[in-house]
Amino acid sequence: MEEKEIKQNIRAKLHFLQVNLKAPKGQLNKFGNYRYRSAEDIQESAKPLLKEIGCSLVLSDTIQAVGERHYVMAQATLLDSNDEHVSVTAYAREAEDKKGMDAAQITGSASSYARKYALNGLFAIDDTKDPDATNTHGKDKPKQDLL
Repeated sequence: MEEKEIKQNIRAKLHFLQVNLKAPKGQLNKFGNYRYRSAEDIQESAKPLLKEIGCSLVLSDTIQAVGERHYVMAQATLLDSNDEHVSVTAYAREAEDKKGMDAAQITGSASSYARKYALNGLFAIDDTKDPDATNTHGKDKPKQDLL
């Protein structure tokens, strides 16, 4: 990247990331026999590009109660050296109970899920072919058809 490009505004830097980021599906779900990408896969793929354009990626979580349910709100923020930033937020609901997991693991799982989708939104990663979007979970129609 040329020096003049590095001095571009945050929107130009975000565009560069959205066009150039390649985040392979580096995880395998053995039970469902499909590949998927995690938040960590996205972050690892983004690091060299972030360095190239002089930006940082900051992820943060907050817990929000809605009625009796708890949601993890994850925010992915692209920050440059001029303190310009762009943020995207995503939510994931904590499961009331998940077999074999304690409360901290349930919250951690919701955090990972919310962070992944905040990163997807920020970097314009389309996961419509991911099992999360197309798996019927034993029902007649995939999730995307129910919206």
